[in-house]
Amino acid sequence: MDIDQIIKNCILEEKFIYGVFTTPRNKTENPYKKITARPIVNKQENIIQLEQFTDTKVFHDNLNYEAVADKIIGLIKNEYKNINIFTEDSDYQFIVSKKGSIKITESQPSKKLIKEEHNKKKQYILNENEPCPFLEYLGIMNENGQVYSKRYDKFKQINKFLEIVDDSLKGTELKDDFMVIDFGCGKAYLTFALYHYFYFIRKIKAKIIGLDLKEDVISFCNETADKLNYDNLEFKCKDIKSFEYKSKVDMIVTLHACDNATDAALVKAIKWNSEIILSVPCCQHEFFDKIENPSLAPMLKHGLIKERISSLVTDSLRGLFLETKGYRVQLLEFISMEHTPKNILIRAIKTDRASERAKKEYDNFKNFWNLKDIFIEKYYEQSDKIGSNK
Repeated sequence: MDIDQIIKNCILEEKFIYGVFTTPRNKTENPYKKITARPIVNKQENIIQLEQFTDTKVFHDNLNYEAVADKIIGLIKNEYKNINIFTEDSDYQFIVSKKGSIKITESQPSKKLIKEEHNKKKQYILNENEPCPFLEYLGIMNENGQVYSKRYDKFKQINKFLEIVDDSLKGTELKDDFMVIDFGCGKAYLTFALYHYFYFIRKIKAKIIGLDLKEDVISFCNETADKLNYDNLEFKCKDIKSFEYKSKVDMIVTLHACDNATDAALVKAIKWNSEIILSVPCCQHEFFDKIENPSLAPMLKHGLIKERISSLVTDSLRGLFLETKGYRVQLLEFISMEHTPKNILIRAIKTDRASERAKKEYDNFKNFWNLKDIFIEKYYEQSDKIGSNK
């Protein structure tokens, strides 16, 4: 049996069902420990999608039938030792010996051909292969809408964020004066995504302000906003704690604001009566030296365990604190743990129904961990005093 003939026939005759390539011949030169291939339909075009797996990430390539035939032949002949190809007519296994010879085994077909619509992409708010100016400016995709392979994780992160935003806005009446502040915006991938979402998807002329402490980053973001003609998007070099805004703020976003900067942003949101709060905390240090519980001493004596527990305790307490102020709170997975450990997103929706139950849970939680002198409480009380002196 001829490898070229087997592969080209099954692909060009559209009988290819699935392929899996494992055990790289040269692990030093080949970064992908496994590759899978499957036919999909993307925008009414039949293509083959390759999923290429490293130890921590997955990269995607979409190829037309002719290009993928040559690619698969090359993978069999030069790159992998163990290959399984499933077609409508037969299953094929290609095993490479230590001397480099390839043994081909043919058996009865075990799978049925199902050309899947590109569901994952279609469910995205920002679709791959659809040009998007801000994603092009920020180096996520090219002018044709193709996402760069090295930026695919960022593309998925942006879409995940917009999905959470979209879900959070259900039942909210959006008007053109909808106000959003992004504390600690950094290079503002998500801030630009928010502007695109409100203006071009929801057709709302929202006003968005991004804040960060790095002047060069703020300068870059403002220049990019000008190039994109994003008129209602502004970036300022401001500290979270010192920033004041006298009009209403409907949504607060704070992603990876370090340590108690997250708490300061949450207090600002509460004081502004913001309807929606989305926060992904970062590097929680406050409770590491504060949490105590004799029953958990065997765990807390280990620094690594204590660090992880203190991080979870911090975010749990933040959620409970928001509940005592009348918010409905959820702690969600933002992105997969394989990409970053900072993956918990606190979502809080204003309800104006602060319950005694929430206050009791908050006090019990503090007592359980013997927590005292808590920054978010002190900052909230301090804000009250500042407000009363104005």
